[in-house]
Amino acid sequence: MHNAFSRSRRAVTTALAAGLLAVATPAAFAMPAQAQQCAGQSAPPPPVDTSEHPKPGLPAPAALPVPAQPVGGPRLGGCGTILPDGAPALPDGDTSASWVLQDLDTGSVLAAKDPHARERPASLIKTLLALVVVSELKPDQIVVPTKEDAEQECTCVGIAAGGQYTVDQLLHGLLMHSGNDVAHAFATALGGVDGAVTKMNQMAARIGATDTRAATPSGLDGPGMSTSAYDLSLVFHYAMKKPEFAQAVATKSYTIPAAAGKPAIPVFNDNKLLGAYPGFLGGKTGFTDDARHTYVGGAERDGHRLAIVIMRAEQRPTRVVDQAAKLLDYGFGLESTQAAPVGKIDYQPSATASDAPDAQGNVSPAGETSASAEKPDAFGVTGWVLTLIVAAVIVAGLVIGYQRKRVRS
Repeated sequence: MHNAFSRSRRAVTTALAAGLLAVATPAAFAMPAQAQQCAGQSAPPPPVDTSEHPKPGLPAPAALPVPAQPVGGPRLGGCGTILPDGAPALPDGDTSASWVLQDLDTGSVLAAKDPHARERPASLIKTLLALVVVSELKPDQIVVPTKEDAEQECTCVGIAAGGQYTVDQLLHGLLMHSGNDVAHAFATALGGVDGAVTKMNQMAARIGATDTRAATPSGLDGPGMSTSAYDLSLVFHYAMKKPEFAQAVATKSYTIPAAAGKPAIPVFNDNKLLGAYPGFLGGKTGFTDDARHTYVGGAERDGHRLAIVIMRAEQRPTRVVDQAAKLLDYGFGLESTQAAPVGKIDYQPSATASDAPDAQGNVSPAGETSASAEKPDAFGVTGWVLTLIVAAVIVAGLVIGYQRKRVRS
């Protein structure tokens, strides 16, 4: 009778253990898609100079929250290169920290390397400023630069303080020659530098760029500046749907008319692939000591439009534009094989406009609520597993007590 009781108790215990594992294992051991803690997941590498020191009396902005699930699809939460199954080897010469290769028409991400690693944009942030400009200012609207606008740290186009320029003229200077003086003039026209930066961050939040926080309108490094190859791919994808933007980045040479006693300003596109790479649609270059070289460019071939974004690259041993050309070639090769994409440019907004960081990197209370909503339940997986164990022990005790009572009788 004792043996029968022992066998019954073992059977109950085994069944309970199996049931507990079946319930607890998925919750306890399933790792979220972005739990790999890739390098640079929350913030760019440490700066090499003092450009990101906050103003006296202001704290350094905290890193932006990392979404619970990778934007654009689960594979885009991966570290290192992310390629379709059976894809050929990548071209040599890549010096970048991260990149994203996308189809500009469908939004498919064809291949990537650390797509959500947070980096500094340098002048590629001007694509985001341009989005705000074409959304809020009319092409023929007149902008009159101030003395401060005209005296910005250059690269500069050479606009004159007090001159009268149309938004369209300045947009060419912003995107073709990366004019910091033009970026500052646009910021002034948008309500001042702080107001313009806030509008840029609102735009980023509106289109779902969760890794992006602008700190300056020009891309000069500043406290809390952050973006990713994925986010800049999203911004470029969105911007290329705007005719004013697409036309400006595709222009090889342009003349800004004389103004305020200054002669006309010839502007030449500094993107070396324009006119050299077949079907090139235009793009943008960038560089700062902290960001290193950044690049975005698109091209069309056989009815397909692709774009590449490259972050934190070096010019040696292979020039950045040549690295971009090789990756575009690689992407067109993938398109011809109809390889399955590894992700998607996703326009789901990360927050409402009021949730976006302001010019100092602060987030409104609404934004804090939104960010906290992404955090896991405070009780956590461990709490639920312990609750299940305690419940199982109680049930087991009741069953064993019942079995003992039967044995005695």
